[in-house]
Amino acid sequence: MTQPNSEMALWIVAAVFLLGLHIALQAIGATVELGSRWNAGPRDEGLRPESRLAGRAERALRNYLETFPAFGLLAVTLIALGRADGLGLAGATIWIGARIVYIPLYLAGIPYIRSLAWIFAAIGLVMMAARVLS
Repeated sequence: MTQPNSEMALWIVAAVFLLGLHIALQAIGATVELGSRWNAGPRDEGLRPESRLAGRAERALRNYLETFPAFGLLAVTLIALGRADGLGLAGATIWIGARIVYIPLYLAGIPYIRSLAWIFAAIGLVMMAARVLS
């Protein structure tokens, strides 16, 4: 595996770790509000967390899930094409960095800057796509 491929593989692992962090934050928020018995059970009663923090964690997770597949597909495609360098690697770095910054901004309810982090992540994906096509 070449160095750029190794770096891209590292970002793929980081993205999966970030997915786990999102899931954990959402689960912790729900468990704090509804209890461990609810979390361990089948959740048939249809209860949903209503606190701001739990809601924000759930929405942040859903938002992450909207771009996570695109990132993964682009990253694997770049590795397969032998183009996991330059613009593509920079785009992956920007995407993961922006997604990391996005979490505390969303949980804290900070507007505009959070949107800016999302825009930077989208730019990272565009950069990756441009490298796939180059």
